[in-house]
Order: sequence, then structure tokens, then C-alpha cells
Amino acid sequence: MIRPARPDDVPAIVAMVHELAEFERAPEQCHLTDPQLHAALFAPQPALFGHVAVRSGDVVGYALWFLNFSTWEGVHGIYLEDLYVRPSARGTGAGRLLLTTLARICVERGYQRLDWWVLHWNPARDFYAALGAAAMDEWVPYRLAGPALHKLAMPESVERP
Repeated sequence: MIRPARPDDVPAIVAMVHELAEFERAPEQCHLTDPQLHAALFAPQPALFGHVAVRSGDVVGYALWFLNFSTWEGVHGIYLEDLYVRPSARGTGAGRLLLTTLARICVERGYQRLDWWVLHWNPARDFYAALGAAAMDEWVPYRLAGPALHKLAMPESVERP
């Protein structure tokens, strides 16, 4: 069963986010806490949304997503930040059902795109391709973080009229 995340799902989702970080070989980069995720998902005007896969009463997978906007299409889309299904529930259709739920939201709301990134070595790429998802190999992701982000944010880096 797929349903929107509820406040009592937060500890399970946070635990799975940390499992995903371990799988992606970067556990030291994952700092998410229960209070942070709760605040993001359940704020009065949330900017993050989530769905969970439930099997035999246990949360076994999740999708965390937010809206983006395509200036070329002129409409919103969904950016899937994380999709994760616990190893014990893989092959049950939970991942496909989570993606189906997001695709349905896109279609119902008139969104034109469902986007996400995946590591080049992740075997899930075959699963995504089988669904009809296309790798966007011509686009190169960039990230500004840490000292570089702070340096750019310094007042002297802004040209004044």
C-alpha cells in the first residue's frame, strides 16, 4: 500500500534515509534528524512531500519529493529527491508503486515531468529504463556548497550599481 507520509512515519523514513546514504557510500554526509524531517514535511506550507510504502503494517519504502518548475514547459513538475525501498521489500513492486503514485500526481495536476538523479553505478538504472525513464546524460549537475557557497554569498562578491 502506498500512502502519504504521516508524522508517525518520520522515524522510519529518517532511518531509511540513513540506509540510503550507506548504500550510496556516503553515510558521513547524511545528517538528517527526525525533527528536521518532521518540520519539512508537516510545516503549515510544506515545500517537501512524502509517500511511504507499507507492507504488513511496516514502512518499507519512501519517496520524498518537491515541486520544480520548467520554464520551457511553463508548468510545475515533481523532483524526486529520494526513492528507497528496504532490501527485504525489493522485488515486491513497492518502488514501482511509489513511482506510479508520483506519475499519477503529475498527470492529475498537469505537471509535465517527473525528474530525479541516480548514481551511474546504481543497478536501479535498469529498473528506471524499463519504466521508460530516459537518462539525461547531456545535462551535467552542479552544486555549490560549503566554503564555495559561503564565499559566493559574501557581500563583496555582489556587484553594486
